[in-house]
Amino acid sequence: MRPTPLKALAARVLTVAALAAVSLPGTPATAGTDTAPAAAAACTPAQVVTNGGFESGTSPWTQSSTSVITSRTGQSAHGGTTFAWLDGTGGTHTDTLSQSVTIPSGCSSASLTFWLHIDTTETTSSTAYDKLTAKIGSTTLATYSNLNKASGYAQKTFDVSAFAGQTVTLAFTGTEDSSLQTSFVLDDIALNTSGDTTPPADSTRTPAAPAYTVNLTSNTTGKGWTGHESVTFTNASSTALSEVYLRLWDNYHGTCSAMPIVVSNVSGGTAGSLSVGCTALQISLASPVAQGQSATIGFDLAITVPSGADRFGYDGSFVNIGNALPVLAVKDGAGWHLDPYTNNGESFYSLAADFKVTLDHPTSLLVPATGTSVDAAGSSGRTVTTATASKVRDFAWAAGPFTKISGTSPAGTAINIYSVTGISSSSAQSMLSTAKSAVDAHAARFGAYPYGELDAVIDNNYWFGGMEYPGFVLDLVSTTALTHEIAHQWFYGIVGDDEYNSPWLDESFTDYATDLAQNITGANCWNNVSWASSAENITNSMAYWDAHSSRYSTVVYTYGKCALHDLRRVLGDTAMANLLKNYATSHWYGVSTTAEFKAAAQAATTTDLTSFWTTHRIVG
Repeated sequence: MRPTPLKALAARVLTVAALAAVSLPGTPATAGTDTAPAAAAACTPAQVVTNGGFESGTSPWTQSSTSVITSRTGQSAHGGTTFAWLDGTGGTHTDTLSQSVTIPSGCSSASLTFWLHIDTTETTSSTAYDKLTAKIGSTTLATYSNLNKASGYAQKTFDVSAFAGQTVTLAFTGTEDSSLQTSFVLDDIALNTSGDTTPPADSTRTPAAPAYTVNLTSNTTGKGWTGHESVTFTNASSTALSEVYLRLWDNYHGTCSAMPIVVSNVSGGTAGSLSVGCTALQISLASPVAQGQSATIGFDLAITVPSGADRFGYDGSFVNIGNALPVLAVKDGAGWHLDPYTNNGESFYSLAADFKVTLDHPTSLLVPATGTSVDAAGSSGRTVTTATASKVRDFAWAAGPFTKISGTSPAGTAINIYSVTGISSSSAQSMLSTAKSAVDAHAARFGAYPYGELDAVIDNNYWFGGMEYPGFVLDLVSTTALTHEIAHQWFYGIVGDDEYNSPWLDESFTDYATDLAQNITGANCWNNVSWASSAENITNSMAYWDAHSSRYSTVVYTYGKCALHDLRRVLGDTAMANLLKNYATSHWYGVSTTAEFKAAAQAATTTDLTSFWTTHRIVG
């Protein structure tokens, strides 16, 4: 995904001429002093805030008065019925809310999230009369005020990884001056930890080999879908599985009381509680599943697509349905990976799976989708599209009265371009040409494209620039962006990764692949390089980047690909090409880690790369 398309496209201008040296101009004084951290203790991922939704009374929260945690009228919950309401009196007043939390040691990522709504009768646009301060321990994370008023809840995210291994107090303090009320309303507070320094091998990741069967019927507009989904899986772990988790990612786009993704009537297990902003649903299995054994769960599914030119949203009559199908979360030696959704990049971590998805929709709507699609006549005025895909990590589709053009790349990949209203035929033809050349260029470097056809939906209203799914991408009219999104078919799609904890493994590699496809050598990559702090690394997690969002594109996309260009200059062009081809082959349909890539790179050269990783801030 390109979260800031104008900035990301502009970065291409910085990489046009040749770079003469491997060193990073102007950086040794800051970057060179950093060393990789010592190996951490084993991480036990956990959500360490208790009763973060306030639905279980007041314990263990400490509140300044009994009216802070409440369900009284005047405000509403983000999820459930209860919330924390600080201030709102219209007079001099202070409210506090706190809880002691213990953040496990050994975890590379700790992310605090909460939902905040602010309303006020203050009329100023310049003076912060009433304030809410969020702290962890003695560290102030943020201060909000009447100037931050908004009509609904907004999620706030902070990287608190520095507090791993500590017991600290999470505290919120709201203060009002002598007149005009401001209400600070909090709900669904969570502190999730995850990520081990050295993730275990692929074989311990489970549930393995998922196979999804989905049957959905749309309403007349394609903005609502109902039906049934089932998934069969195998336990690859030596520990019996007594539960699984479904990721309902798109519930981020609604509230817990009005969820866009609703699962009901579960079979093969019992639905438990929703967590992580209602994006994770626990399913207790009917009986434990031993190593090598398989099980199936099923459920009814309802999808309601919200307004917005988004990866899950509709732009007029054109509907994008990305990350809407519930998929199994991954469990490994570090436990269940239940990271929060991020709108800044991606959180999606899943194992290669098979999908058979049947979509019953009005014939007036074209339905591009992951996999290979076959259309059949349905009931009057309707078409049944059946899409099948093998060894993919997700399934996405779109629906609308698209204009479609098709072609085949020189190497034989079928390409379909679906354009919304307003995209000229010349632009569509340009994108078809780009897709043909890009898919073949990437396949020649990293291995043959395995997914049959490739669909691209083109809409210049996308705020995010582009978004990747297996065999299916969303994009602006942009040669560079489309080449980038198609490269994601290899890095995230074929060579998987934990996108929340190691976003560089897909975004940096994909931007590097884009440069290679466009004959860009990475020249002058390090012009005007500047690290924000000693804590800033190319390999940081999305918890860090969500807390430092202005740095995400610069470091992960630009610095990340520049580091790979530098590695190519150390190894030599041929050795680097062989490294990436062999690395993709050895991780085909598997999962990559930073440690594994570093080991593979070191094995490709007699040069000690220790200082290279340190200088380039590649940690792990």
